Amino acid sequence: MIARQTYALLSVLILLTPLVRAADHADTQTVIQNASNPNTHEAVERHFEDELMKKHETVAKYYEDEARKSQEKVKELKTMLAHYEEKSYLYGKKAQDLQAHTEALIRKYEQAAKADAKEAASHRQIALSLKEKNYTTSKSHKLSVADSHSRVLSE
Repeated sequence: MIARQTYALLSVLILLTPLVRAADHADTQTVIQNASNPNTHEAVERHFEDELMKKHETVAKYYEDEARKSQEKVKELKTMLAHYEEKSYLYGKKAQDLQAHTEALIRKYEQAAKADAKEAASHRQIALSLKEKNYTTSKSHKLSVADSHSRVLSE
């Protein structure tokens, strides 16, 4: 009984997979199917670069969030370290171990925050370069369309 239900569920999922993929790529298909545009290749390239730019911005935001979380953890650990240093008499022989361990964790989280910030900056830079490229491409495309339009009017 359970095997049949599992088989039926898997069959439905397998059948729906192409539909989901088609829905995800509807914008892409619209751009590709626009064959009447003489600059279809440029339009498709610009579309994919826009998508890539959005993905890089998403990844950059993720790394920025991770860096922020690491910085918050550093603040929390510094508070703990201050407590261990002020109240070391409460922890006896373990006080120095706790302090050393907390200092090591602080270093670890600071390094992670720096690495995440660097990674975020890298992805932001890639997204910015893609954005600038698309801006200059679309601007030159608009100029070429305007030039061709003015030539048609003058003839």
